[in-house]
Amino acid sequence: MKRFLVLLLLVAGCTTGKDAAQVGAGDFYLVAPGGQVKIRYPVGERKALKGLEGESLLEDGKVVRLSDYSGKPVVINIWGAWCGPCRTEAPEMQKIFDAGTQVIGLDVKETSKEYPRDFMKSRSLTYPSIYDASARSFINVFKGIPANGVPSTFVVDKDHKVAAVFLVTVLASDLQPVLDELAKE
Repeated sequence: MKRFLVLLLLVAGCTTGKDAAQVGAGDFYLVAPGGQVKIRYPVGERKALKGLEGESLLEDGKVVRLSDYSGKPVVINIWGAWCGPCRTEAPEMQKIFDAGTQVIGLDVKETSKEYPRDFMKSRSLTYPSIYDASARSFINVFKGIPANGVPSTFVVDKDHKVAAVFLVTVLASDLQPVLDELAKE
């Protein structure tokens, strides 16, 4: 009897239908085919990145929301003050921001605001960054990203659908071609 119930549960779990749950259906869920670390999504294959918001790292009491930048492409950089490669990326994100593209940082895996605040201030970083000590945004918004996915950078189009993902350290020159294409859309 026990075997029958296990088999029944397995079969029921594998069925599909109009009411079947689909992981990431309509929303972004990262899949890196063949272990790719630089992924581009054509317009028709893009999925929405939803719900990114959190406490501002630099402005107490303020909430940073992706939705505040509707109608604009946005570069989202997942970083940590403890992350060596993030030291290279941070000034590159500032270059993109200074050139007129919205950038949002997502600071993860910190035990205090003190370290990431110092990181941003000592590098004269002015783009908004979310303090995500609990990693709630990281886990809930960036589905499919490995826990060690820092640094990672996402470029979303004006509809906030993911156009590109970089699971490696990037420079402004890596992002600019994507941003140029999005400007033409």
